[in-house]
Amino acid sequence: MDGTRVYPDDTAGPFPSPPVTFGDRDGRTIVVRPFDPDEPQVDALTEMYVQFDPADRAQGIPPSGETRVRNWLETICADGVNVAAWHDGRVVGHATLVPDVDDPAAVDDVGEIAWELAIFVLQEFQRAGIGTELLERLLGYASDQGIEKVWLTVERWNSPAIALYERVGFEVCGSESFEQEMAILLARDDESTHQESG
Repeated sequence: MDGTRVYPDDTAGPFPSPPVTFGDRDGRTIVVRPFDPDEPQVDALTEMYVQFDPADRAQGIPPSGETRVRNWLETICADGVNVAAWHDGRVVGHATLVPDVDDPAAVDDVGEIAWELAIFVLQEFQRAGIGTELLERLLGYASDQGIEKVWLTVERWNSPAIALYERVGFEVCGSESFEQEMAILLARDDESTHQESG
């Protein structure tokens, strides 16, 4: 499951749940909502990834080419927790948590396993606050479902992403030569209520 991954001692959250409609820093109306993997939505998400700038790909994802993108989305949408950011009927951002197990169907308690996070925002929509909303809403949605352990890897040179992850409560838990691993422990509803009233 998590192996030797270390999680923070303190929980983070609570985080707001989707949906939300907000104006980004460029004045565009953005809607963040849970992603429903029906065909029209998968088509819209596929289109976002087909447009994705190759320079913004990290660790081989998202894959390139429509067929590979669809195959990848089929896997993460079937087993994962997903939210998408929409603007004028098109997907402009996507955040996902994928169970870190070999057989997701065999999982009885989602709070007992680790979940790997990935987040992507189209280049023309970056640096406008969309990534922050996607991340916080994904973590809120995950917490609502009982997920507690979330981790990610980020390339060491990606300072904006690292700063975002740290702002919401991720902590460094390991590193390789080009990547940094970060983790967060999400507060359950009963924990966050107790901490707020205590």
